[in-house]
Amino acid sequence: MAQITFKSSPIHTIGTLPEKGTPAPAFTLCSGELEDKSLSDYSGKTLVLNIVPSLDTGVCQASARSFNQLISSLDNVVVANVSLDLPFAQGRFCSSEGLDQIESLSGFRDSDFGKSYGVTILDGPLKGLYSRAIVVVDADGKVIYTQQVPEIAEEPDYEAVLNLLK
Repeated sequence: MAQITFKSSPIHTIGTLPEKGTPAPAFTLCSGELEDKSLSDYSGKTLVLNIVPSLDTGVCQASARSFNQLISSLDNVVVANVSLDLPFAQGRFCSSEGLDQIESLSGFRDSDFGKSYGVTILDGPLKGLYSRAIVVVDADGKVIYTQQVPEIAEEPDYEAVLNLLK
């Protein structure tokens, strides 16, 4: 269980992020086309999971915009925003912002992602949503970087991810 904060108040997640060097946990999330997307769909590519509570919040929106810009110039890298938002809401936000370099995946159909990645929030006002975290999976399906953002209201460390991928 990770202890993080939301506006300085302690909250907890269901577990911890996958360890660096281990195989990424399998997942099945819903795409904007209402199709199942699994970890194996990204085999052979580096996958950046930008896990957020909701794309309806300013910090989550800022991270989506930043990754769309930062990762767009990199080859063989896919960024997926992962939240419990419905695919329709994710799609509206991304299309209105012109975010065409990233994918959005929703966990609304299946609670396994939040459990296996350790990101489901257990208490506080965001209970049930995902915490803000980054997990980078290499082309072979191994976790090569993680960041559990310690304060939900703050953005992740983009530079660390970008430096890893260059």
